[in-house]
Amino acid sequence: MLRRRALRTAVATCAATAVLATPALAGTGGAGAPGVGDSYFPKAGNGGYDVSHYDIRLRYQPENDLLRGTTTNEAETTERLSSFNLDFALEIRSVRVNGAPARVERQDATEVTVTPKRALPEGSLATFVVSYADKPSTVEVNGETPWKRTADGAVAVGQPRIAEWWFPGSDHPSDKASFDISVAVPNGTEVLSNGRMTARTRLGGWTRWNWRMPSPSATYLAFLAIGQYDVHSKKGAFDQPMVTAYADDLGELRGAAEASLERTPEILDFLSELVGPYPFESQGGVVPAEGLGFALENQTRPVYSPNFFRIGSNTSVVTHELAHQWFGNSVALEDWSSIWLNEGFASYAEWLWAEHQGNGTAQQLFDHYYSSYPADSPFWRFTPGDPGKESLFHASVYNRGAMTLHALRERIGDEAMLETVRTWFERKRGGNATVSEFVELTERISGQRLDGFFDEWLFSEGKPRVGVETGVARTASARSADAPEPKAVERLDHTHELLARAHRRG
Repeated sequence: MLRRRALRTAVATCAATAVLATPALAGTGGAGAPGVGDSYFPKAGNGGYDVSHYDIRLRYQPENDLLRGTTTNEAETTERLSSFNLDFALEIRSVRVNGAPARVERQDATEVTVTPKRALPEGSLATFVVSYADKPSTVEVNGETPWKRTADGAVAVGQPRIAEWWFPGSDHPSDKASFDISVAVPNGTEVLSNGRMTARTRLGGWTRWNWRMPSPSATYLAFLAIGQYDVHSKKGAFDQPMVTAYADDLGELRGAAEASLERTPEILDFLSELVGPYPFESQGGVVPAEGLGFALENQTRPVYSPNFFRIGSNTSVVTHELAHQWFGNSVALEDWSSIWLNEGFASYAEWLWAEHQGNGTAQQLFDHYYSSYPADSPFWRFTPGDPGKESLFHASVYNRGAMTLHALRERIGDEAMLETVRTWFERKRGGNATVSEFVELTERISGQRLDGFFDEWLFSEGKPRVGVETGVARTASARSADAPEPKAVERLDHTHELLARAHRRG
């Protein structure tokens, strides 16, 4: 069957790329690979070791954007290493490996090779201590930097990469680690980061903020927001610590931002009833006044551009970023080509929240968006199952991604869909996943052969068919010209217009 062959070929090609690329990069003589072989970003991450913990200790001066720091990486070697790579863009002062000075050579803008005095045996615990100092906003790659300097500080938020601009490591979602993040700033300046705040101490004219994230996280999900913030700490959902922070200069947008983020516990309750237990130990959100034009699902504490609240409160974007805590953060990508596993689920969660709030059913929203794009629209030329490096955040990944999940629900039924989603999270919690694994699980639970379905919705250009013969419902879409627009559409469109711009300048 052609469609079955197309899906299997696409999945197999992607898997083969990831598997074959690493040996090709690995070299000989115990040199760790300069990347994990991601099909879109071959040099992302590093071979030869797995990081288990980052201890990041920084001092930042907002006045001149000078960042000084020492990061300690605790790692286990997966092969004998005479040298290894780190992903890092800032100026390095020194590197010590297991306490001894090591030689450092910069390979390109974000890649450095470290040669320790003695080779590291396979299966050994290794400690890399990197000292550095630089002005991150001046360090550009291809003319851009994801580190955004603001009037009173900085915002370090980005996807698919941001780590290289403030700590060295293995920057790929397949290498998760726990984090301790400590940042000293001038008194009167706030520092927000992931997890829970463990200490805040003053020494002379400086205040040191300490944050701890014990659950392993992808490196791009670690963040910093530094500046003038109004910080609130209280109990959130599941009696967890909840921290929200609003920039002092939000002005008239402050009320709408608060009306959205302060509903975080309610939304987490809703999502946990659908998917399963919230996977982390803390929660909250941050709204800077500037420096960010998008939102990002930083683990435990998403960051939102104030632009999301220009039309009033917006729980749609909050739902989207909180859904990522399950889909994208806990269940992380094995390869960036599988971005649909993040964005499709988060976008569909917005539809389910809209239905829960009485602002349009998921079926009505499916019908609306399916009908909004004519068959000859360029929208249908982008395939969310493998969108390509340059289209990682194309609108199709979000909207067609959500449509795919609703079409799947119609095809296999509510009971099988719910079981699939909950089983997916339970089995993949804390790990990494691929689209092919999701297809296989769905087929097993539903008892149907669905690769043709997924090929049409995720991997093929053109508008997928709906109707009785496909098993995908077509109700209001048949009379969409006369059907009223669901109430949720205004917020959804506003949210996705901004999300579609996400990270492209980072």
